Amino acid sequence: MRKLTPSERKILDRLIFPESFDVIQEETELAYGEIRDDIINLMNSRLIEVVDSDHSPADNSIQWFDSDNIKESTFRITKSGIKHMKRQL
Repeated sequence: MRKLTPSERKILDRLIFPESFDVIQEETELAYGEIRDDIINLMNSRLIEVVDSDHSPADNSIQWFDSDNIKESTFRITKSGIKHMKRQL
Protein backbone atom coordinates (compact mmCIF):
# COMPACT_ATOMS: atom_id res chain seq x y z
CA MET A 1 0.00 0.00 0.00
CA ARG A 2 1.08 3.52 -0.69
CA LYS A 3 1.96 6.06 1.96
CA LEU A 4 -0.72 8.66 2.67
CA THR A 5 0.04 12.33 2.23
CA PRO A 6 -0.58 14.58 5.26
CA SER A 7 -3.69 16.05 3.62
CA GLU A 8 -5.08 12.58 2.76
CA ARG A 9 -4.56 11.55 6.39
CA LYS A 10 -6.42 14.67 7.58
CA ILE A 11 -9.35 13.76 5.35
CA LEU A 12 -9.43 10.08 6.36
CA ASP A 13 -9.34 11.02 10.06
CA ARG A 14 -12.68 12.79 9.63
CA LEU A 15 -14.55 10.13 7.67
CA ILE A 16 -15.47 7.53 10.29
CA PHE A 17 -18.98 8.88 9.85
CA PRO A 18 -20.26 10.17 6.50
CA GLU A 19 -19.26 13.79 5.92
CA SER A 20 -20.10 16.23 3.16
CA PHE A 21 -17.43 17.96 1.11
CA ASP A 22 -18.19 21.26 2.85
CA VAL A 23 -17.69 19.76 6.31
CA ILE A 24 -14.41 18.16 5.21
CA GLN A 25 -13.24 21.51 3.86
CA GLU A 26 -14.25 23.34 7.03
CA GLU A 27 -12.64 20.83 9.39
CA THR A 28 -9.40 20.31 7.47
CA GLU A 29 -8.98 23.93 6.32
CA LEU A 30 -7.54 22.61 3.04
CA ALA A 31 -8.07 24.28 -0.33
CA TYR A 32 -10.87 23.07 -2.62
CA GLY A 33 -8.49 21.70 -5.28
CA GLU A 34 -6.36 19.82 -2.78
CA ILE A 35 -9.41 18.17 -1.19
CA ARG A 36 -10.86 17.31 -4.60
CA ASP A 37 -7.61 15.68 -5.74
CA ASP A 38 -7.15 13.81 -2.46
CA ILE A 39 -10.73 12.54 -2.46
CA ILE A 40 -10.39 11.22 -6.01
CA ASN A 41 -7.05 9.56 -5.13
CA LEU A 42 -8.53 8.03 -1.97
CA MET A 43 -11.54 6.76 -3.93
CA ASN A 44 -9.28 5.24 -6.60
CA SER A 45 -7.34 3.51 -3.82
CA ARG A 46 -10.68 2.30 -2.36
CA LEU A 47 -9.92 3.92 0.99
CA ILE A 48 -13.10 6.04 0.94
CA GLU A 49 -16.46 5.71 -0.72
CA VAL A 50 -19.29 7.97 -1.76
CA VAL A 51 -22.49 7.55 0.20
CA ASP A 52 -25.80 8.96 -0.86
CA SER A 53 -29.20 8.62 0.75
CA ASP A 54 -30.79 8.60 -2.72
CA HIS A 55 -29.14 5.26 -3.55
CA SER A 56 -29.49 1.96 -1.74
CA PRO A 57 -26.55 0.74 0.39
CA ALA A 58 -26.51 -2.45 -1.68
CA ASP A 59 -25.58 -0.40 -4.75
CA ASN A 60 -21.79 -0.63 -4.63
CA SER A 61 -21.25 1.19 -7.90
CA ILE A 62 -20.27 4.83 -7.96
CA GLN A 63 -21.69 5.49 -11.40
CA TRP A 64 -23.78 8.31 -9.88
CA PHE A 65 -20.67 10.09 -8.55
CA ASP A 66 -19.92 13.28 -10.50
CA SER A 67 -16.36 14.53 -10.03
CA ASP A 68 -17.34 17.85 -11.61
CA ASN A 69 -19.87 18.39 -8.80
CA ILE A 70 -17.87 16.85 -5.97
CA LYS A 71 -19.28 19.36 -3.47
CA GLU A 72 -22.65 17.60 -3.78
CA SER A 73 -21.28 14.28 -2.46
CA THR A 74 -20.88 12.74 0.97
CA PHE A 75 -17.96 10.46 1.81
CA ARG A 76 -16.92 7.90 4.41
CA ILE A 77 -13.90 5.73 5.04
CA THR A 78 -14.04 2.08 3.92
CA LYS A 79 -12.90 -0.96 5.90
CA SER A 80 -9.77 -0.97 3.75
CA GLY A 81 -9.22 2.68 4.64
CA ILE A 82 -9.46 1.95 8.36
CA LYS A 83 -6.98 -0.93 8.04
CA HIS A 84 -4.64 1.27 6.01
CA MET A 85 -4.75 4.01 8.68
CA LYS A 86 -3.99 1.50 11.45
CA ARG A 87 -0.95 0.19 9.56
CA GLN A 88 0.49 3.68 9.23
CA LEU A 89 0.35 4.54 12.95
